[in-house]
Order: sequence, then C-alpha cells, then structure tokens
Amino acid sequence: MSRAARLRDLPDRERHPPIMNIRRSAAALAAATVVLGAAVPAVAAPSPTPSVAIPDGLYGTADPTYDGVWRQSLALLAQRTTGVTPADRAVAWLTGQQCANGAFAAFRADTAKACDAKLMVDTNSTAAAVQALAALGGHQAETEKAVTWLKSVQNADGGWGYTPGGASDANSTSVVAGAMAAAGQQPSQVRKAGKSPYDALGKLSLPCDKTGGGAFAYQPDKGGALAANADATAAGVLGALGKGLVTTAGKTSAAPACDTATAATPSGLARNGAAYLAAAMLDAGYLKSSLPGAEDQPDHGNTADAVVALAAQGATGQAKKPLAWLEQNSAAWAKQSGPAAYAQLIFAAHAMGADPRHFGGADLVAQLDATGPTPQATAKATDQTADTGADADKKEDSDSGYGVWWTVGVFLVAGIGIGFLISGRGRKQRP
Repeated sequence: MSRAARLRDLPDRERHPPIMNIRRSAAALAAATVVLGAAVPAVAAPSPTPSVAIPDGLYGTADPTYDGVWRQSLALLAQRTTGVTPADRAVAWLTGQQCANGAFAAFRADTAKACDAKLMVDTNSTAAAVQALAALGGHQAETEKAVTWLKSVQNADGGWGYTPGGASDANSTSVVAGAMAAAGQQPSQVRKAGKSPYDALGKLSLPCDKTGGGAFAYQPDKGGALAANADATAAGVLGALGKGLVTTAGKTSAAPACDTATAATPSGLARNGAAYLAAAMLDAGYLKSSLPGAEDQPDHGNTADAVVALAAQGATGQAKKPLAWLEQNSAAWAKQSGPAAYAQLIFAAHAMGADPRHFGGADLVAQLDATGPTPQATAKATDQTADTGADADKKEDSDSGYGVWWTVGVFLVAGIGIGFLISGRGRKQRP
C-alpha cells in the first residue's frame, strides 16, 4: 500500500510517519508522500545503480535491497487479479526468500545462507507475500508458516510494527490484517492480550472534532499526539474493513462523513477514514506529496491507494475523479517507478470495476508483465527467448530505480509500507 520502503536507519523510521507509495508502497521504496500535517526529515538517496545483481525471476531492474519481496508480491498479486499466470521462476523467487521461521525480509541476496539475527525481517514484506501466495494458491505450507510468525510478533495493543517489537503503526497493522483475511483468518479473532488489530487502529484514528478528523495517523508522536497521514489512512480503511491490497467495491453508500457515534467500531473507523480521503481529494482530484523545502507534487501512488480504500468502503462516487486523474496522469510515473506502481494502478482499476488493460489508453497488465519473466500464459510463444536477453530487453522500459526520488534527489523515511502500500500503499513504494 507505500508502501513504500524501509530504510537503513530503523529507529529513525519508527520515530517518524511514513511516506509510502503501497501501499503500498511499499515495505517498498516510496515514490511520493502525503504527510498532511506530519513533519518528515529527508535523508540522502541511495545510488540508483543497483548494489546487488538483479536476481533471475525478480520483477523490475531497481536495486531490490529495500523492496524486493514487496514489489514481487504486488506484481504477482496483480497478475493473478487480472487472470495472468505468473512464470514459475517468478513465484519460486518469492518463496525462496522465506526464512525457516516463516518470516520474510525485504530482500535476501544469498538464500543459501540461513536467516540469522542480523537479518532484518519485517511484517510488511511477510504480509505482502502471504497475500500474493494465498491468491496464487498451492502454497499453504508457506502461508501457514508466515501467518504463524506474524501472530508471534503481534503487539499487546493488537497491532504490528514494521519490525518485531516495534511500536504498532497503521500501515503495518493494516497490511497484516489483510494477510490474515487472505489466509482465511478473521482479523477480529487474531488477538494478543485480548486486543485485536481493530483495537490498535482505533487508537490511531483522529477524533472527528480534531484537525484531520477521521484520518489515521501512522504512529503517535513522542508526546502521544496524532497527525493525519493520507497514506496511513488509505491503509487503515482497508485494515478496518478486514480487506487486503486487492478488493472489489463495497456496497455503494452515500458520501462518507465523519461520525463520532460509531467511531469506535471497525466499520466506523473505515467510514471516517474514507471521509477524510474524499475531502482531501475533493478539489484537485488527487493527493499531494510534501517534501521539505519543495513545492507539493502530485502523489500518484497514494492516490491509487486512496481509490482502492474509497471503493472498498463503497464510496465509488468519490473515487471516480481520482481514478480518472490517474488514467490521464500516471503513465510516466508508473514507467519510472516500476512493477509495484503498475500493480497499484491495477488494484485501483480493479476495485472500481475498470479495465486495467484499457487504462487511459495503456495496457497496465502488459506493461507489468514486461518488467519481469514472461508469464506462463504467453510462455509458449516466447519459450526460445525466455532465458536469453529477451527478458532484459523487455525490462529496459520498466522501472528506472526508485521513481520520483531520483528526480528530486531526496529519499524520505518510510514507515509501510506501503502499503498500501504502499500503493502506490504503502502506497506506497513500496517501486
């Protein structure tokens, strides 16, 4: 959903609200940010030249260090959603990233080496992998191990942080809740010390009578105050509804409004979050990113995640304008940002009942497929080139690194992921 991305400085990441693309961004490297009231420090961007060799089977050509599992999971999930059967080696790459205890890290360069205490596993990568593998089917053993690990690191407040022991945040709690639902679990029944994910999300929802009322904060600040965060809100709406990154539109309802009377219920949390997102995009038709010292820029990833969230809530009327904006304005962003960006757009189109193969004149499915191994659905026609330079040639026009960060020369601290992460999630980006 950023989802946006996980940086090297974990304490810094946990102290500050995330900027994720989903969603979804996600546990992915964020291509853009919507803070809306939260101050996020800028840090130096990593080199756009991959520091590791791009593994066979992985989607995208950007360095996978911070988002490999996230973007692969979103790519496979988007393919499955559109009826595409992924290449076996693409699925094998993802399952091969799993640790013996069921957890996933953002990326393991050497899967022959057992996971140890030095490897930073995280809830966002693990939850995204669960959602993808559950959708693909035939991976019950892997998903059960991952779900068991996620339950083992649930916090006493019912939520999850990005890493085990980290303070609960809206993005991580929501993407894990979606993973539980995808694996056939009832999020309301996944409890620690009597608390469920909904209890954790309720603590992160801003009261209707406060600035940003209805929105979710990523985490409380050091003083316990909550700041509205659009990325966290898009993730939180899905989490409160018990839905994953891929969803269809809920029952059409009137324009959502923040309602204090039902704010303590999961449905109330989701409706209030949707009301905030609808209001945030009412005029421009899209969300904006906030970069310290720079003018606000359109945030494609979080806008895509917000469309998914609004549709899931049943606020399809409020999602039409941002979806139309994405159709007209997201092509360059998606090409630059890569597989997870294409996936976020596919999720948005799918949630609204639009055709991702005819999205603003573009075939998002074909564009996503071109960033990685040839799917099985078309493998027969390309068997003789599948293991040659054909895949590399197709990747030339896919992601060129971490998206918009290379144009602004800034990399922001992400929280995720991305969720939605991303997104765009995440949402981020999560590229």
